[in-house]
Amino acid sequence: MTAHSRAELAEVPGVARERDAATREFVFNHTMLRVKDARASLDFYTRVLGFTLVRKIDFEQAKFSLYFLVLVDDDSEIPDSDADRRQWLARQRGVLELTHNHGTEREDGRVYHDGNSEPRGFGHICVSVPDLRGVCERLESLGVTFQKRLSDGQMRDIAFIKDPDGYWIELIQPTPL
Repeated sequence: MTAHSRAELAEVPGVARERDAATREFVFNHTMLRVKDARASLDFYTRVLGFTLVRKIDFEQAKFSLYFLVLVDDDSEIPDSDADRRQWLARQRGVLELTHNHGTEREDGRVYHDGNSEPRGFGHICVSVPDLRGVCERLESLGVTFQKRLSDGQMRDIAFIKDPDGYWIELIQPTPL
């Protein structure tokens, strides 16, 4: 494994020399995952990973629903009105949007490609946790499916779990294990 200095990163082909001032207030807001069974996915992301459902939008005619989730320690900061929550959500970093196409929960087998088998594409999302070993023990006790445990492979400081649709979720700890 080779890590690079900031100076070396600035020299990687294709990287802009400096950030365009027009992008200064941009925020990476959310990632969207399509889910087969909204109930199973909401249970996983709220009960298992601690996300809070902040907004739900139903598009009855188009037959799909959107669920917006965040990791927030104090849910009293979440506004009550939908209009205020919409604005609040647009300012957040790391929002997870789950899209459920109505009826997919009744289909047999997998409905969506997780991106980690051929043809490869999307890889994973990542959640940073304060105590990776403790979190992995908890997830084991909950019966969560692991793609990679801490003891697997050469990278012993990350784990990967799978959500109900098979999407990979990387788990990291900001401090050394």
